[in-house]
Amino acid sequence: MWLGPEEVLLAGALWVTERANPFFLLQRRRGHGKGGGLTGLLVGTLDVVLDSSARVAPYRILHQTQDSQVYWAVACGSSRKEITKHWEWLENNLLQTLSIFDNEEDITTFVKGKIHGIIAEENKNQQPQSEEDPGKFKEAELKMRKQFGMPEVEKLVNYYSCSYWKGRVPRQGWLYLTVNHLCFYSFLLGKEVTLVIQWVDVTQLEKNATLLFPECIKVSTRDSELYFSMFLNINETFKLMEQLANIAMRQLLDNESFLQDKSLPKPRKPLKNISALKRDLDARAKNECYRATFRLPKDECLDGHTDCTLWTPFNKMHIPGQMFVSNNYICFASKAEEACHLIIPLREVTIVEKADSSSVLPSPLSISTKSKMTFFFANLRDRDFLVQRISDFLQRTPSKKPCGSDREWKWNLGDPGCEEVPELPSSSPLAVSPPSALNNRPVNFCAGEVPTASQGLLKLFRRNSEELLGPKGAKEKMKEESWNIHFFEYGRGMCMYRTGKTRELVQKGIPENLRGELWLLFSGAWNEMFTHPGYYGDLVEKSMGKYNLATEEIERDLHRSMPEHPAFQNELGIAALRRVLTAYAFRNPTIGYCQAMNIVTSVLLLYCNEEEAFWLLVALCERMLPDYYNTRVVGALVDQGIFEELTREYLPQLSEKMQELGVISTISLSWFLTLFLSVMPFESAVVIVDCFFYEGIKFILQVSLAILDANMEKLLQCCDEGEAMTILGRYLDNVVNRQSVSPPIPHLHALLTSGDDPPLEIDIFDLIKTSYEKFSNLKADDIEQMRFKQRLKVIQSLEDTAKKSVVRAVSSDIGFSIEELEELYVVFKAKYLMSCYWGNNRAAAARRDQSLPYLEQYRIDMEQFKELFISLTPWSCGAHTPVLAGRLFRLLDENRDSLINFKEFVTGMSGMYHGDLTDKLKILYKLHLPPALNPEETESALEATSYFTEDVTTEVSPFVSELDFCLPCESQETPEDKGRRNDNGQEKEEKGTSPQDYRYYLRMWAKEKESKKETIKDLPKMSQVHRRICK
Repeated sequence: MWLGPEEVLLAGALWVTERANPFFLLQRRRGHGKGGGLTGLLVGTLDVVLDSSARVAPYRILHQTQDSQVYWAVACGSSRKEITKHWEWLENNLLQTLSIFDNEEDITTFVKGKIHGIIAEENKNQQPQSEEDPGKFKEAELKMRKQFGMPEVEKLVNYYSCSYWKGRVPRQGWLYLTVNHLCFYSFLLGKEVTLVIQWVDVTQLEKNATLLFPECIKVSTRDSELYFSMFLNINETFKLMEQLANIAMRQLLDNESFLQDKSLPKPRKPLKNISALKRDLDARAKNECYRATFRLPKDECLDGHTDCTLWTPFNKMHIPGQMFVSNNYICFASKAEEACHLIIPLREVTIVEKADSSSVLPSPLSISTKSKMTFFFANLRDRDFLVQRISDFLQRTPSKKPCGSDREWKWNLGDPGCEEVPELPSSSPLAVSPPSALNNRPVNFCAGEVPTASQGLLKLFRRNSEELLGPKGAKEKMKEESWNIHFFEYGRGMCMYRTGKTRELVQKGIPENLRGELWLLFSGAWNEMFTHPGYYGDLVEKSMGKYNLATEEIERDLHRSMPEHPAFQNELGIAALRRVLTAYAFRNPTIGYCQAMNIVTSVLLLYCNEEEAFWLLVALCERMLPDYYNTRVVGALVDQGIFEELTREYLPQLSEKMQELGVISTISLSWFLTLFLSVMPFESAVVIVDCFFYEGIKFILQVSLAILDANMEKLLQCCDEGEAMTILGRYLDNVVNRQSVSPPIPHLHALLTSGDDPPLEIDIFDLIKTSYEKFSNLKADDIEQMRFKQRLKVIQSLEDTAKKSVVRAVSSDIGFSIEELEELYVVFKAKYLMSCYWGNNRAAAARRDQSLPYLEQYRIDMEQFKELFISLTPWSCGAHTPVLAGRLFRLLDENRDSLINFKEFVTGMSGMYHGDLTDKLKILYKLHLPPALNPEETESALEATSYFTEDVTTEVSPFVSELDFCLPCESQETPEDKGRRNDNGQEKEEKGTSPQDYRYYLRMWAKEKESKKETIKDLPKMSQVHRRICK
């Protein structure tokens, strides 16, 4: 290819000149081509270690003039044919013109201009995206594709110089990280090392340092452990490897393949050797961290961040931190972790203005909101740019705001002791829905009524209680007053300053009247509800009257959701729960409905109206507890692994005992999936939920550790799992909330407290306080790091389980051994994944349905089957191989969906490998009949059938759907054939020794197709008959 002219000082070093004229030289790299000897080995080693472009382009053309010592590289090529083409063009088009010039500088200037013109002309036809990647990076991508045989659709993300430890010897080379593979290449003095590993095969990634290895990255697969070290920036490399492995795990989990974000803005300064894909992944990592920190919607993208200070009126200080600006929000996080967090939705902003700078406060900026709050930032590095960006965001906001966009956080809190519902203006965020939906009459969806309640069910079904007038009522009043003071000092609503004081109030318990509001704020659900007005009502309307597997499961669990609470002992509460769960199942069919969602949602409905409960459920399932409620509860298993790891770290003595008893895997799922709501009295568990919405999964983990720590002595003396479960169950059942103003609700685990000794009660607030005192050093970032590590382990474990299940399901009917079937499954799955990587329009690459049995989740199409057929089957030879593969695919594709699963695949393989001669002939015969034939081949098949069947009609009967390739050595016979064999045994012996034997078998198989209308497989199985008898 043509190169932008680059200066070369030593033209003869490591290169051999093959052609020359007065203006150009054509050179070949030493050691390339035939021979080479020791020089070639040394040059090849240098090329690998120094990442020379000569590895990919061993030919080049230099421009020279007679009196100059400077040479200019103008073209390079990977083959002699390519470089010769460029050489001939130069000789035919430039030599005559260059001979006219008298000045050598003019000659060089003309050549450089001409080459630049050729490159510009060639780039006109290329996609603009390719220009985003710098030239050095494109060269590395070309090397990667040539070295490892990767197609163009496999994109290189980044590459690093490092050493691979083979035994105790380091091999210096280059590590290439692509979207789907980890590749390494080294060439040292004739010894070549090439590694290609799919990210989906990685089971563990670790960064560590040992005596044997320096600081290194350990990559583990099912078969091997690989060590890479001597990185220039090991942290950057490891972080990128984690991202790519995480993308691969996501693909295994829900078939979500990687799609590059092409909307990224171009960098203001050119980035050296950084690809567009690397920028994309860096942006994704920052976006995920930003959204998790401030609990923002999943589609929010960070635009930029800058250091600044924020004036905090509650302590009269300028707090240093960072400002983050995204599509719809301005956020601030202080450098001190608990000093201050702030979220300002741009929809709330009314004025952005620059204040006068001073030596004390340079570059100040004030932002005013609709709630009459003003935020004062200073020390902004690029204030003008920031103001312009915010102005652009505000201009893009449509002038016609969505319904309810002018709602303010106004509250009329009257006497918190009385049971009256606070009066809410029509603009209040909790007055989202008409109160008519609260009536006991059924909602008329056709009339367009929105099926939501204007308040939580707890206020409707609160039983008359004297507690509201006693000491507990006074305590509740004090809590509400504390929060009112907090709102006055720190603000209320989305723009509230969130500080350590906020956390302290949450730990003391949120008042019942404020619980719904603060859950919405701390979880971020309020943002999504505000930006999607009417979404929930539309979902309910669309889902009404529709039935599927999810709705059947919901109906089955409705009356199991807090049956002890009066709110769910009547149709009003049950109907609200049904609508919320069904609406979510239709919003997210990937999750649909999972057990435990009903328990969590019923508690949300006690404190929130239906729409708010729906958006809280969205926040739980999609952001705060990711992958918890899918069919395989992967998220809960991941956090269970984290819990085990934390137990080993903080409670090492107990950890060994718990592993021996196998208790953690039993208790953690019920604790995590229901947020302790199913194992703890309701009044206590709801305080856990308060802290969870503020802190996230970190709080659930630290409370779980505190529970184990409190019961350590008893657990260490347990003899079996049942005893340990009884101890923990009795402890949790006696965690009480003495401050609750609601009457106690009977708990389902009360039977565990039976005994002679009165149970020892544990105050929930003491448990929370203990958890913060002993385990508060848990960090959200560390938990996310552990989540990645455990996700690799959990998903790969699930994949191994799937493989064993599939192999066990097909092994009884197949001639292959278990080990052979496992190897075939790995090859089959890899071929399917290749279609996801590189097959843009293949049917097999469509999103696979996780609800299907494991056997049906991986399926390949005809093109993939042909590739496997050629590489695996003993019948692949000659020009007829593609035809044979196509016919066998159509024969195996029983349901005619142009895809075959693993069982159908190994059925065909088994017939070819383990069938006797008769079975193989039978397969070949079936390959000449429909459905193996395509329409063009049908006519010739009819002629062949009439030739072999003679006395039967020429019309071929439909091919049976059940294939039995692994038949016994004796072929299946009709009663007529059997009688003919008995009467004419002598004749059959003669036929068996004559060439007529093949025609006899073909005639017999053709008659089978005519006469056999029912097979043994069509009859009910013995197990089915046995079940009917038992019934």
